[in-house]
Amino acid sequence: MSGFDRTVDFVIVGSGGGSMAAALAVKEVGQEPLVLEKTDMVGGSTAMSGGVLWIPANPLLAREGIKDSLDKGWEYMMNTVGDGGKGSTPERKRAYLETGPKLVTWLEGKGVKFRRFDGWSDYYDDRPGGLPQGRSVGMTLFDTRKLGEWESKLRKGPFPYPFKRKEMHRIGLAKRTWEGRLAMMALMFRMTRARFTGKHWASAGAAIQAQMLHAALKNDVEVHVDAPVTQLLVEDGKVVGVETRIDGRVQRIGARHGVLLNIGGFARNQAMRDRYHRTPTQIEWTNANPGDTGELLEQAIDLGADTDNLDKAVWIPGSLAPGAAAPFMHPQCIAKPFVMVVDSDGKRFMNEAGSYMEAGERMHDVIQKTGKPVWAILDARHRSHYAWGKQPPMMTPQKWFDEGYFFKANTLAELAAKIGVNPVGLEESAARMGRFARSGVDGEFNKGGRFYDRFAGDASVKPNPNLGPIDQAPFYAVRMFPGDVGTYGGLVTDIDGRVLKPDGSPIEGLFATGNCTASATGGVYPGAGASIAASFIFGWRAAQYATAH
Repeated sequence: MSGFDRTVDFVIVGSGGGSMAAALAVKEVGQEPLVLEKTDMVGGSTAMSGGVLWIPANPLLAREGIKDSLDKGWEYMMNTVGDGGKGSTPERKRAYLETGPKLVTWLEGKGVKFRRFDGWSDYYDDRPGGLPQGRSVGMTLFDTRKLGEWESKLRKGPFPYPFKRKEMHRIGLAKRTWEGRLAMMALMFRMTRARFTGKHWASAGAAIQAQMLHAALKNDVEVHVDAPVTQLLVEDGKVVGVETRIDGRVQRIGARHGVLLNIGGFARNQAMRDRYHRTPTQIEWTNANPGDTGELLEQAIDLGADTDNLDKAVWIPGSLAPGAAAPFMHPQCIAKPFVMVVDSDGKRFMNEAGSYMEAGERMHDVIQKTGKPVWAILDARHRSHYAWGKQPPMMTPQKWFDEGYFFKANTLAELAAKIGVNPVGLEESAARMGRFARSGVDGEFNKGGRFYDRFAGDASVKPNPNLGPIDQAPFYAVRMFPGDVGTYGGLVTDIDGRVLKPDGSPIEGLFATGNCTASATGGVYPGAGASIAASFIFGWRAAQYATAH
């Protein structure tokens, strides 16, 4: 195909962490990558994430003397993910496990700084192979002034304050524990010091993306924002380039070794949500990045790409407060004591402190079965002790009550009448929760039975940090929904990110990674950062394969 405005070695569509890892791999072998980001900000879903990668047997564990192994990671994946579909073949799971530790070591060699977060365990740490100490690694705080003119182009994360990752959990208990108060004081000191020193700290996902962008810029990787790819260019069945718009001018760019899609999924495309997801489903429920709209995913499907798990997302229990720019995400809120989540019969149906992805699945199950909403039920202590979304404890805006977001009553029966829930069922569930709280064992759903659960609980509540009776008025109710932070199914790829057809053969020249692909962990989230890690791992592998062939 002729008529290219320019030709590079590898075109990378999307600017998340996996894109930067791929670009650095291309640069390492002396070839030319080009990163094209359709929005005006760099970072994609990585920048908006919690900023960690789930990497079994990572080198940081070994340095701290914590025993882990690839075999143990494999055992855990098989006991959580199992047969996760076409994107989660044994070969892909093996590639994930074997590549992850090498990737961390390689990125450290590029100047990227990781740290491990003790106590943030695997989400199913009680299953064979699970690691209570956790396998997730994340970034240190990063001063975004180092990005120069690119600082203003870094997508902001969901956390505006420069806390260190473990401080986030402690600060949520600042009203309850000295550990929380000390964490809050450390944050306040850091913010005050930054004002005097001029530092611009990024934390969580923004910090990981800032480090990756900084490494890419140091290695002269060419990155463009406001550069949407409108067409994959194909010749004789091979993807040979893209059509894009750079600085307002349409350009046809050739790709000698292929095109990598790291474009996110379709969380912000209502038509695709309606087509593939369980209903109800709304774009207003997502916290995915604004570019998560799925057009190139559809183009790849039109080229004959196979797909799987398009009905999956990284579900996360959420609610939408009046005037909020985005849904609140509630895993930490409902993991605490003095709260339960119930259906229209007033009955609990899940472990509120468990995996947020599984919690979203259970919410979908109930809503589809009953056609009615699910509710978080809080007693006075929860609202007094803990934040709700981004709202501090004891500070519940009157607007929330006036606009029907929060409901309040002096008895559970009165609350049930206001929200259309069976009062007898609600009172019975609260009574059971009281018995569980006193015994320390949730006899229904084992809330607080895992290390992961307890990490998000309140250690000052005994004997179980996740269980508290719901018996102190006033009582509150909030309608919940299965929100998400991105879709989790898409193009079927092999161990090197090559996009496959239904017969298993590759679409020559087309690679994919991240949330536009069928995940290596199927429909399960085994630990914090599994999706971000997969984006890095398979983006890196794709770049290595493409440049070597």
